[in-house]
Amino acid sequence: MKPSDRPAPETLVVDGGKTLAAMRLQLLRGARRRVAIYQPALPTDAYNHAAELDELRRIATAGRGAEIRLILHDPAAALRDSHRLIALAQRLPSTVLVREPVEESDRTYGSAYLLTDAGGYLFLPEAARPRGRGAMEDRASQAPLQQHFQEAWERAARATALQPLDL
Repeated sequence: MKPSDRPAPETLVVDGGKTLAAMRLQLLRGARRRVAIYQPALPTDAYNHAAELDELRRIATAGRGAEIRLILHDPAAALRDSHRLIALAQRLPSTVLVREPVEESDRTYGSAYLLTDAGGYLFLPEAARPRGRGAMEDRASQAPLQQHFQEAWERAARATALQPLDL
């Protein structure tokens, strides 16, 4: 099959909380070893359900090359809220990596997204609203988000608020 014979990737529309949760879970199930999450705030209904956490745990423990990278504007707030994804990051600190933006341009970025190593993505232009788009496999549409994430990741600092105290 020539590349020109392949059907165009299907873009899925997210138009509410249930659609958002279902797409997030579907993307996590399709990921193999790597996931990148940019989430300005970590609401209690995101990455907090048992099925999502099972998939995140599976990815984080997938062996060599396994990595979940998470950028949060306020990781301390997620810790105070006892978010289960933060608990997973504390249990698996070598594969669930959390960083916090330090530059103002990154701290004011208001969108959220999930990227997978299978080429999947979920993009919410306004992180607080369950409206956006995504695809299970569309590397061309994922590429600008991947580039943004990589640049923000390089500028961000390790989330020291999540590290256990050495007493």
